[in-house]
Amino acid sequence: MTPWRERVESLDTEHRHMLSGGTLSNFFLRGSLTSGHPVFVSGFYGALIGLTILLPYAYDGLMVENGTISDVIRDCAFQTLILISMTSFLGGFSLMVSTVMKRPPTRLENRRKFIFPLPFIGIVAISLEIIFDNVPDNVRWLGWAFLILPGPLWVHLSYAPRWRILDRLDRGVDAFEGMGITIYGADEDGIAESDSELEEVLDIV
Repeated sequence: MTPWRERVESLDTEHRHMLSGGTLSNFFLRGSLTSGHPVFVSGFYGALIGLTILLPYAYDGLMVENGTISDVIRDCAFQTLILISMTSFLGGFSLMVSTVMKRPPTRLENRRKFIFPLPFIGIVAISLEIIFDNVPDNVRWLGWAFLILPGPLWVHLSYAPRWRILDRLDRGVDAFEGMGITIYGADEDGIAESDSELEEVLDIV
């Protein structure tokens, strides 16, 4: 068992629940904390977005622009690199904000109904803008915003603050030093139900 896992087990029930995260968090944290760094996790989400736009870009390149398969692959690869760079930057920014603000992770199970539809709306908007000539250009930008937002939002609100605390536990320093509040809703909610991050984000992707 890694040091941070041992130290999490020594905490009280509420803080163990907060730091245990959901299945998705545990998937990224099953190895070392370095491999589960928010920058890498956010970049992985950017790569997944790159896969989702492959079909609309293929239609645009082959049917609309009369290009070749190599053109489509080149354009998609370039766009995916941009997405990975963008989401990785946002992941690093979220960790920096979490380090400065020293805020605890937010549970997202009650917000799934707001986050879940966004990527679907985004990919539909992008596809419509590509297929139909009379769709305003700003529809594509709105679609991109809806497509990109959920992953970085999850990292910013939930994953990055949790990773910061786990990293401090792993280094053997006071994980909650300087925090005005160490867990949201501890007084009134007690132990919340296990969060459903896997359903949230995998459904989103």
